[in-house]
Amino acid sequence: MQMGMSPKSDGILESSLYVDDVRVSAQFYQKIFGFSVISDFGERGCALQAGERQVLLLFKKEGSRHIATPHDGSGELHIAFAIQASELANWEAWLEENGIAVEEKTTWKMGGKSVYFRDPDRHLLEIATPGVWSVY
Repeated sequence: MQMGMSPKSDGILESSLYVDDVRVSAQFYQKIFGFSVISDFGERGCALQAGERQVLLLFKKEGSRHIATPHDGSGELHIAFAIQASELANWEAWLEENGIAVEEKTTWKMGGKSVYFRDPDRHLLEIATPGVWSVY
């Protein structure tokens, strides 16, 4: 490694959302996204496999405040999930079939499309096709 250069990272491994009811939120992500629980932390939360090497952590709000490395979050947080452009219509139909209101649809200048909706805790979720960012 050269001096002044950071070590290499392989990207984001896990992201966390803080929820009122872990069971309700886990069921939402299992049903809507097909994610599976890979670790259960009991009352404190759970980990869901959200991609090939990606983990979505669902923590009970304030449930991790008194552990060795305390953390918590509040408010309407945001996560985007990558989808193929060919899946966009299927996703829109799936959301409608499950009674999930779409809040916004955007077409970006590089041609990518985003659809925004909420989870049970009002976190803003996005499904995004290639062309949203220069890196995707």
